Amino acid sequence: MTKDNHIPEALLEEAMDWFLELKARPNCRDTEAQFRAWLGRSELHVRSWQTALKTWQLLGEVPPVHEHLWRGARPLASLQPATRRRDRRVAKVWATGAAVLALAACLVMFVSLPSLLLWWQADHVTETAQSRTIALEDGTIIEMGGGSAIATEVSAHARHVRLLKGEAFFNVARDLSRPFVVDAGGVEVSVLGTAFDVQLASADTTVELAHGTVAVSYSGPDHKQNFELAPGETATVTHATGAVTRSAIAPDEIGAWRSGKMFVNNVTVAAAAERLQRYHSAWIAIPQSRLAQQRVTGVYDLKDPDHALQALVQPFGGTVRAVTSYGRVLTQF
Repeated sequence: MTKDNHIPEALLEEAMDWFLELKARPNCRDTEAQFRAWLGRSELHVRSWQTALKTWQLLGEVPPVHEHLWRGARPLASLQPATRRRDRRVAKVWATGAAVLALAACLVMFVSLPSLLLWWQADHVTETAQSRTIALEDGTIIEMGGGSAIATEVSAHARHVRLLKGEAFFNVARDLSRPFVVDAGGVEVSVLGTAFDVQLASADTTVELAHGTVAVSYSGPDHKQNFELAPGETATVTHATGAVTRSAIAPDEIGAWRSGKMFVNNVTVAAAAERLQRYHSAWIAIPQSRLAQQRVTGVYDLKDPDHALQALVQPFGGTVRAVTSYGRVLTQF
């Protein structure tokens, strides 16, 4: 773990814990008093708090538009013996932190509500870097990748699965009377009995076919698509335009996440990082659009996501900056 100006990692983690605690209890005087006491212990504590604030800024937070709500907040009380200059510096840190906390409080519902709704809909979920195998009552086996969620519905007349987030590999039991349908972001994959992988990203849906035949359809606001895939083919449907990109895929690349690998073919750094996010406990941000839109092809190790991130951006002169254990920022110089 990279340290910021020789600040101990444990202290950086304490600072981030305080950030989250203050965000959760914005009007708690006891929490505020305990935080002020912690902040006053040393110069390192102040610097670790500044780093915690910097983490949120680097991870894409917008300027504190609600700062005026905090202008009447009480300044930091006198800390342990220090110079006036240091007091002013600490007060400035608190003011900055308070503004960020105010914004975080206003944004927390927008950030958390979609996730809460997703998990509410799901029948099965996996955590970051966790895989899970689900056996449906019809004999179908579903292998779920990290950070994924599905909702299942199997009845006497139909079999339907919604991939709400992430990736899953389906080994579908053959049943001529009940087609098996997977819905992933509006892209429907219909089969009778076959094996295939489906990846749902924010911008597109990808289907990789191992064997059998699948019918793929997409009905967006302005775009419709209907086509079939043959074994050894992959197709990516772009949600915004309905455009379909098809190519051949080697058998060992289909659902390769099951063996700890991620294969990508001519995708953006942003798209590859989004997939890696499901296997990394820290938040990943790419503030530079130029780097985010670079395209990559290769295989990356999901068991070592930090190394995978570095391999992802290195060809473009990029680097991975660790801002405490909570965040990774990909930059290009």
